Amino acid sequence: MQSMLRTIVLDDGATTTLERWGDTGPVMLCVHGMTSSRKAWQRLAERFADRYQVMAYDQRGHGDSVAIPGPMTLERGVQDLRDVAAVAGPDVLVGHSWGGAVVVRGGLMLGASAVVAIDPMIVQVADDWYAEFIDELEETFTYQGDARDERIRVDYSDWHPSDVDGKVHAVHSMTTAPIAGLRDQNQTGWDLRGDIATYPKPLLMIMAGRDGSIVPVPVMDEITTHHAPDVQIVTLADQGHNLHRTDFNRFAKTVDEFLGEQERRPDRGNEGRHAGVP
Repeated sequence: MQSMLRTIVLDDGATTTLERWGDTGPVMLCVHGMTSSRKAWQRLAERFADRYQVMAYDQRGHGDSVAIPGPMTLERGVQDLRDVAAVAGPDVLVGHSWGGAVVVRGGLMLGASAVVAIDPMIVQVADDWYAEFIDELEETFTYQGDARDERIRVDYSDWHPSDVDGKVHAVHSMTTAPIAGLRDQNQTGWDLRGDIATYPKPLLMIMAGRDGSIVPVPVMDEITTHHAPDVQIVTLADQGHNLHRTDFNRFAKTVDEFLGEQERRPDRGNEGRHAGVP
């Protein structure tokens, strides 16, 4: 599927690459998680090509923004989203993991009419989680260039080829610095439970099973009980954190049904709609 690229200058002078698949319909703006990149969303773009322009950008330290070291605070990630959204004009926000936290918080500040969060980091994960993840990455990152690409293709051989290509793009030149930055620069943490309890617009949260989610079980139990009326929580109990890759069809069907519900809402306005990025 053909796409178009555009360089976006963020408010602190850093740049990112915005990729667009499709050129008609409202905009679905996607935000990837740790060790992913904008290329993670190509399958979603192909699935919704007849209804949406799907756009995505590289977060700091990832993909073609690998040379941008940070800052790696949640606040910086949300501001980057706002800067990109000023160009993209999104009607729908979609985010995974760390990117899920970005779109949940950012959705409160933007005119997008609906938000989809895929196993989002509702709270900052523990330091020991980061330590284990960084150790795994350091072992993989001992490989360089083509050797690293091949290692990734072997490690993720059970994924769809498009998703494997996206992972290769994300980490081809990546270091562990942005992951350490997410840990060290967010020491006071973040907590989206209050946001979810009062969320003022439609929010779909597609969660992994209890054993595979990045969200601690007590936090998951709390948001399941206490959330705003427009928040829907769907759990794919047999899936892990990368459920949008490992069970793409069920994930996409869930998103499709949610967006269909929003399109049929009698109170749906035109906030966030955009004819396209020039």
